[in-house]
Amino acid sequence: MDKTVYDYILVRYGELSTKGKNRKDFIHLLLENTREALLDFSALTYEKTYDRLYIRLNGENGEEVAEKLQCVFGISSFSLAVKVESEIEIIAKTVLSLLQKETGKTFKIIARRKNKLFPMISDQINRYCASLILKNTSLSVDVNQPDIRVLIEVQNDFTYLMVKTYGGAGGYPVGIGGKALLLLSGGIDSPVAAYMTMKRGVKVECIHFASPPYTSSSAEDKVLQLAKELTKYQAQIRVHIIKLTDLQLLIHHELDESYEVTILRRMMLRIAERLAKTRKCNALITGESVGQVASQTLESIRTINDVTNFPILRPVIGLDKIEIIELARKIGTYEISIQPFEDCCTIFTPKNPVTKPTVEKAMKHEAKIEYGEMLEECFHSSRSVILKKENKKEEELF
Repeated sequence: MDKTVYDYILVRYGELSTKGKNRKDFIHLLLENTREALLDFSALTYEKTYDRLYIRLNGENGEEVAEKLQCVFGISSFSLAVKVESEIEIIAKTVLSLLQKETGKTFKIIARRKNKLFPMISDQINRYCASLILKNTSLSVDVNQPDIRVLIEVQNDFTYLMVKTYGGAGGYPVGIGGKALLLLSGGIDSPVAAYMTMKRGVKVECIHFASPPYTSSSAEDKVLQLAKELTKYQAQIRVHIIKLTDLQLLIHHELDESYEVTILRRMMLRIAERLAKTRKCNALITGESVGQVASQTLESIRTINDVTNFPILRPVIGLDKIEIIELARKIGTYEISIQPFEDCCTIFTPKNPVTKPTVEKAMKHEAKIEYGEMLEECFHSSRSVILKKENKKEEELF
């Protein structure tokens, strides 16, 4: 019985190749993030090089490892691999053994000879291996759209043979781009905004505004579920929960209904900016998409944004709802987001919210209420929940 099994995963770096002098930092962080994502597989060992990361399986299930690895940002692609001696007969026989386990009718051999002292050039390696396969299987060659692609990487000491290649998550390793604070609601958009920001190498913390008893514990649990789902891409996420009830009631009872949402969101930004600075975040993140709702017209965005000079990232600003939903389904947050629990932005929905608010009018409305002490109370009565990939949750007062 053939005993050829995959014993390595060969990881190809993503956009790291563009980073020049910072390359070592990127590779180091990618290795750390990969280790964190694969903690469940205790037998794995790792070797990093200038252009590859090699993961030795040591008996672990390669397919299961691959599933987890697809969520690690900073990886262009990766392949299950067999490591063999750099002798053409061994290479060809092992390739034949691997192909005999695959389904498909056509194949293509792609050899890369990194060891220039190897006695055969890449094309000769391709032909030698293909000849053995054609003699011993019913497979045929298709150089354009083969069912099976065989990668042969001849290095100085060993050769890696790969048949199963996976697309990576791309982007940069999470954390290499600093940290930002996400305004996380229970909706569809903000978790997608988190995912897109993480992909650019930015570590994410979250702030969630709740107004109990008008918002339920189920609504809060829903938000924590969303954050938990995102730990597939960032191993630990801190969610700051801010109690907004008294401030929201003041706005609701004392101010013009049409400006209620605008003023509430201005208050949220004030609190979020202060928390971001306290937590050493370099930007805020929102799930705003132009024109989706009354508070997301350009006039509304400008008026709400006026209370801060802090950078605000809006990763989904140019996407339509269908595109955002598709991404939410892809990352696993959609079914959680559509659970019917209200957040604080929907509990006192005005009948006719202003769609073109102005900064001047917003300031006039705010001047009618004393909100300074309430902002302080909101900030200091908050608590933090730390969610971790391995089904753990920690809670602390902020």
